[in-house]
Amino acid sequence: MTSIPSDVLSRALEAPVEPPLRLLPPVVAELLRSLQAPPRLAAHLRAVHDVAVELTDWVSDRYPGLAVNRDAVLFGAATHDVGKSLHPEELSGPGSAHEAAGRNLLLEHGVPPGLARFAATHASWDAPNVTIEDLLVSTADKVWKDKRVPDLEDRLVQALAAATGREPWEEYLALDDLLTRLGADASHRLTFQATFPVNQ
Repeated sequence: MTSIPSDVLSRALEAPVEPPLRLLPPVVAELLRSLQAPPRLAAHLRAVHDVAVELTDWVSDRYPGLAVNRDAVLFGAATHDVGKSLHPEELSGPGSAHEAAGRNLLLEHGVPPGLARFAATHASWDAPNVTIEDLLVSTADKVWKDKRVPDLEDRLVQALAAATGREPWEEYLALDDLLTRLGADASHRLTFQATFPVNQ
């Protein structure tokens, strides 16, 4: 494994970007530093976390009566691929070994199971016991690069419609408008991520 200077990881975590990307929660940034995470992973987590903030803020504004654990969604988005620090080959190719590895890694670092689980479940949005928090993390993990997954979005629409009593088509139109807007900045996020190396 080649060693990447820590300033490269710091740039991925802290560099100003246009359009702006929010910083990761300090506890997550510290964890990534302690793991000497690949800079590309840090950049990816930052991009997904930023989209998750937009999603959860939108849900909070549009559905004030809907109980969503915002902190859990944001932590889940900020750490969902942390297992790729152990499986960096999955940063540039397919693979799911990072999912269980990420959950276990977070548990080893004292993260409660209810938060660590997102690392293992972010690709399992079609599971029967999926929560609104799972759906939001999974959606952020797709739309950051303007990838639309109709079945995932339908699942989220159904959850939102059930919570409000409004018609699913109405919720679909509102969500589609948001995801289209978020997708418009995907090229900037992808460019930001691609400027950082995969190797540790």
